[in-house]
Amino acid sequence: MLESLFRILALVRKELLAVLKDARTRNALIIQPILQCLLFGYAATLDLSNVPYAVLDQDRSIASSALLAKLDGSGAFHRFANLTDAHDIPRLIDGQKVLMVVQIGPDFERRLAQGQEADVQVIADGRNSNTANTAVGYANAAVEAFNADWRADHGLPPPSVQVSARAWYNPNLETRWNMIPALIGTITMMQTIMLAALSVAREREEGTFDQLLVTPFRPTEIMIGKAIPAMLMALMQATNALLVAQLWFRIPFAGSYFTLYVGLILFLLAAVGIGLFVSSISGTMQQAMLYGFVLMMPFTLLSGLNTPISSMPQILQNFTLINPLRYAIDLSHRVYLEGVGLDRLGPDLWPMAIIATVTLSGAAWMFGRRLQ
Repeated sequence: MLESLFRILALVRKELLAVLKDARTRNALIIQPILQCLLFGYAATLDLSNVPYAVLDQDRSIASSALLAKLDGSGAFHRFANLTDAHDIPRLIDGQKVLMVVQIGPDFERRLAQGQEADVQVIADGRNSNTANTAVGYANAAVEAFNADWRADHGLPPPSVQVSARAWYNPNLETRWNMIPALIGTITMMQTIMLAALSVAREREEGTFDQLLVTPFRPTEIMIGKAIPAMLMALMQATNALLVAQLWFRIPFAGSYFTLYVGLILFLLAAVGIGLFVSSISGTMQQAMLYGFVLMMPFTLLSGLNTPISSMPQILQNFTLINPLRYAIDLSHRVYLEGVGLDRLGPDLWPMAIIATVTLSGAAWMFGRRLQ
């Protein structure tokens, strides 16, 4: 038993030296997760901070000016133009000069003074539905704030029913609070699959795999020696992503680091099994990279990273049940943002344990078959 452990440690040391001696690999391990977190944190966000819009104010009253002040003062809207004719609206929308146009009718203030409803038309560019919906939502919030101020200033009773919204775990509803913790699982899976897939393929391509077979290493020891370095590298990248989330984006960590890393290790066992399976069926490094990228695309799309799983067709929701990344992202969100413990993570932990058992068993079977 002790001799087997020493052989595994020697193989782990060999794999780590082979990886860390390559400058490109070192840069990928350190720089890649940082760049991905920064890219997704700033670019892949649904939050709008600069919405260009135009105004067609046909009333030009104190009330309409107060409403527009709410939009301009929100920090999200930037007034691009003040229109005088409705015929100018299609030109600005079609040319993508503005995201939306706010049109206020000529009797806006008079209807408000008489206690009647005064409509405000918002024309949004619906070619990007998510952006348009977000912008219209911001506009609705500004209108509600104007209504509250108008009623208070004119002694009118407030509405009988008011919605008091409070967002838990993400009070400002920032997209990066959802995206960055999810990248902890996504980056680690990508790194684990690629390193595990390339490990054996690199040995075959360089002609050192046959030399490895004539050593006292058993097939199981070779598998473990190939799996541990990939998991260590992935945990290093997960730590880098975690540091970026906390130190750069200032996303508060509500849970336990022990709980998070226990879940990540179980997830990485499932991912490394997939990588070793890919490595066992690949003859060259190019094939291993190709198979790894082919697998990562459906894993990512069916993980809930960008699209909620509940909004997918039922048949795709069934496929997500065998996707370990789905459970890793849910675990990262719950531990990072909600602060839950291991006792409440059973729905994420036991599916990953089953997937890890299946993938590692399949990789061991395929690995042993290829050795024969």
